[in-house]
Amino acid sequence: MGTYTTQACSCCGYLSNSGPKGRAGLGIREWSCSECGAHHNRDVNAAMNILALGHQRLAGGIPFL
Repeated sequence: MGTYTTQACSCCGYLSNSGPKGRAGLGIREWSCSECGAHHNRDVNAAMNILALGHQRLAGGIPFL
């Protein structure tokens, strides 16, 4: 999963063509994944993607400073 937290499906990880894109997509608050069909709220989807990325980082371990 890339850094496109609002565009990537939090269910399947697909970078959907139907998702919001850039500044022009800011008005798109809800969208459906064209791969798995999951319906998303833009903000909730982004939060779930950020949480998943955080879990991946923690699973790799926290280095000592």
